[in-house]
Amino acid sequence: MPAPVSTPPADAENTPAAVSSEVRRRPALSPSRAMDFKQCPLKYRLRAIDRIPEPPSRHAVRGTVVHAVLEDLYGLPAPDRSPERADTLVGPAWERVLADRPETAELFADEGVDGFLTEVRALVESYYRLEDPTRFDPESREVGVEVELDGVLLRGFIDRVDVAPTGQLRVVDYKTGRAPGPTGETKALFQLKFYALVVLRTRGILPTQLRLIYLADEQILTYAPDEEELLRFERTLAALWAAITQAGRTGDFPPNTGWLCSYCEYKPLCPEYGGTPPPYPGWPAAGVTESADEVLAEAVSD
Repeated sequence: MPAPVSTPPADAENTPAAVSSEVRRRPALSPSRAMDFKQCPLKYRLRAIDRIPEPPSRHAVRGTVVHAVLEDLYGLPAPDRSPERADTLVGPAWERVLADRPETAELFADEGVDGFLTEVRALVESYYRLEDPTRFDPESREVGVEVELDGVLLRGFIDRVDVAPTGQLRVVDYKTGRAPGPTGETKALFQLKFYALVVLRTRGILPTQLRLIYLADEQILTYAPDEEELLRFERTLAALWAAITQAGRTGDFPPNTGWLCSYCEYKPLCPEYGGTPPPYPGWPAAGVTESADEVLAEAVSD
């Protein structure tokens, strides 16, 4: 078994608020970046290698605020985690997001922020119909995880880890959208297997359950991983990484068109739509850095 890098359980020093403003970067796979390459190699290149910034979207900002509220909620003593107290956390969470990324204010220049914060509060309220946060204490919240497997660096943020007195471990991820239909289940299952594998390799524990909580339509998707299945998935990730690094050496990241192109911020740079990508900058060298904001934004999108 490959030796894992050190990834301790989350505490105050592992939460997003404590991540350094500059995180040492090397090419890595997260669920989002892996799905980017599978969906469209050019999108992966522009996002992960060229690192062309994308404007903040309402959906992504809403997810960031909701995640911050739920993280803050579980920082309170269990008896204090009432719906009323959760409501008071919305404003401060929004202010922190606005302070970190002032440009998000432009999203609400016309309509104002009140309607947006009402949406956030509705999603937080829906959480209480799915779980009772006063009945347990998570082992960790918003923990960054990394593990290297045969040269492939896997990276991500896990929203919550619960450990039962018996030692059974549950990984929980919050989603502010709706549960996926048949076409989206593959992506959801990919993410669950990814986190199960990372937990197995970093802690040596096979998670008993992985849970995706979809707040928009109040659905829960659960997955009980099997170790043999995860070993096969590990080989799948290795093959995917081999394809990415081969493309990185040659600079050949072809576009792959589909219905998701309508939602892609890089469409103006795509040759399939009359655009021209910038010159290929080459595969990132060791020592290139990325901001903590980028790492955390990717985690929320996962």
